[in-house]
Amino acid sequence: MLSLSPAVRIFLCTRITDMRCGFYRLAMLAETVLQEDPYSGHLFVFFNRRGDRCKVLYWDRTGFCLIYKCLEQGVFRLPCYGNEQERRKMDITDLSLILEGIELDAVHRRKRYTRVPVTGTV
Repeated sequence: MLSLSPAVRIFLCTRITDMRCGFYRLAMLAETVLQEDPYSGHLFVFFNRRGDRCKVLYWDRTGFCLIYKCLEQGVFRLPCYGNEQERRKMDITDLSLILEGIELDAVHRRKRYTRVPVTGTV
């Protein structure tokens, strides 16, 4: 299980990615396709066409880190997003479930409290 700061956001690239891409090519995809700063410290998640490989890119203040998972059997099941967005935000729970082989479309979530950020002063 990954543990991250609540400030870290996770962006899923729904566009199929060539897993031969290295650090800088994935950083370029984060910038152009996902329209996010690859040096922000957020996680950028990429999957291949067959769905059996996944790369997670992030910047840790001194350099890029890359987590690469290759399944020996089966595929990752990504949720159905309906429209043709190339970028989706997700939380750490969703990413962990996908990496563990659990289909998000079949998961029933119970209602939980989430704090709404205050946008202005009174």
